[in-house]
Amino acid sequence: MSAKTGERKLQILQTLAQMLQQPGEKITTASLAAKLDVSEAALYRHFASKAQMFEGLIEFIEQTLFGIINKISAEDQSGLKQTEAVLSLLLGFAKKNPGMTRVLIGDALVNENERLQGRINQLHDRLEATLKQSLRFAVSQGELPGGRDEAVQANILMCFVVGRWHQFAKSGFRRDPLESWNEVLRNLR
Repeated sequence: MSAKTGERKLQILQTLAQMLQQPGEKITTASLAAKLDVSEAALYRHFASKAQMFEGLIEFIEQTLFGIINKISAEDQSGLKQTEAVLSLLLGFAKKNPGMTRVLIGDALVNENERLQGRINQLHDRLEATLKQSLRFAVSQGELPGGRDEAVQANILMCFVVGRWHQFAKSGFRRDPLESWNEVLRNLR
């Protein structure tokens, strides 16, 4: 793949993500092509389908989030701090990438290929497993009391994150997902 082809694919995905920031806007390949000032055929030279474009966005989300999560895990020796950093990352990513938030909550995937929602569900499961691992680490270090079910607590934290993503998206991206973050952290422990 030439650099130009890679650049065009990236431009298509960036434009798609920008269009997702307009919740009422119906995204079709025709509207995407019009935004890019290219033909629909030009889009299909880079992606076989609109579903493949969404898969490209999901891959970007996965690579970005897990790249940073791996760095957090490697650099931070505290399980509690890892948990807090991952939560902050997930909410901060949404704030920085409003269009991607609609993908993360599945809103942008309604009426698209159902395997896309399956990939998002799998991503949520992986994020929850990451939180569970950090919580177990925090308990083993004595940062959190033992006797808790880390799987349940990780699920609660993931539900909190998804809830904040929903509030952000449904408010037209006005409600900050990191709103009252320090107070939230005190209550999540």
